[in-house]
Amino acid sequence: MTGTGPAVSVLVAARDAAATLPRMLRSVQRQTLTDWQCVVVDDGSRDASAGIVAETAARDRRVELVAGDGSGVVAARNLGLAACRAPRVALLDADDVAHPRRLEKQAAALDARAEWLAVACHVRYVPRAALGDGMRAYESWLNSMRAPEDLHRERFIEMPAGHPALMLRTDALRAVGGWRERGWPEDWDLLLRLLAGGDVGVVPERLLAWRVRAESLSRTSPAYTQEAFNRCRAAFLAEQYLAGEESYALWGYGGTGRALRRALAEHGKRLERVVELHPGRLGQRIHGAPVVPPEALADTRPRRLVVSVAGAHPRAQVRAALATMGYVEQRDFICAA
Repeated sequence: MTGTGPAVSVLVAARDAAATLPRMLRSVQRQTLTDWQCVVVDDGSRDASAGIVAETAARDRRVELVAGDGSGVVAARNLGLAACRAPRVALLDADDVAHPRRLEKQAAALDARAEWLAVACHVRYVPRAALGDGMRAYESWLNSMRAPEDLHRERFIEMPAGHPALMLRTDALRAVGGWRERGWPEDWDLLLRLLAGGDVGVVPERLLAWRVRAESLSRTSPAYTQEAFNRCRAAFLAEQYLAGEESYALWGYGGTGRALRRALAEHGKRLERVVELHPGRLGQRIHGAPVVPPEALADTRPRRLVVSVAGAHPRAQVRAALATMGYVEQRDFICAA
């Protein structure tokens, strides 16, 4: 390390990760950017995780073990953040593997764009045999993001950047308060707070092998249920796009639209009208709001229009239809699947 400290702090929260920690640590040690600090928080592991990190730290002073108390990933990451000394923090999970040039390329991207608060990269899920259609579609969608405007546009659909694929400016991460426990995905919560204050860029290269595990938090934690995702989405919509508005129009009243309406109602947001293609619904009322066809939007524009349509192809069709009516995304409407 230089006398001024490391260029990048790699932050890892680990619990019972003895099987994968050695490979993850080797991927950090093989980085072409060598001026790094790797902070591994052992979150109350019952296996050999702490010993593995301690042994590596004894041989490589750039690796540091921090003892957590088993309070969970949010507390562990915040504990680790306090130990990070570099101006940039690269996130990594204990079972993932970083491409040798990941730190180099993401640090260079942040250096080149002073306005970016963070930068993501593309990912490759592993092992491939474990991937279902949903995971393959999500991986493809993540890897379609190439610029800050893509993340802003897609931010309310799902999390448009892999959490362990992020490198953040340390001061920006600390300024938003690090990670929070809100009963919904802590990674999406963090990204939405960052995007509210600035841009998050992308290095459009696969620089992270992201492991898929049946026991991962995204598959087992109640914070990652569809209901939790909807509460997160609604909270940030109410706080950001719908701030100061009592009502909104909703395009789409399928399963996603119904769930979003319920979640937004908890924030005092009232359904003003529903835009639908279903002929059986046209002319009816849903929770007091009239159901109208898309062409009605050409004559009377709502102050706020939320498009809640599942699937990339149907959303593309809605976006195209609204564009022909002169609607500008993120100004006149926003997509929130």
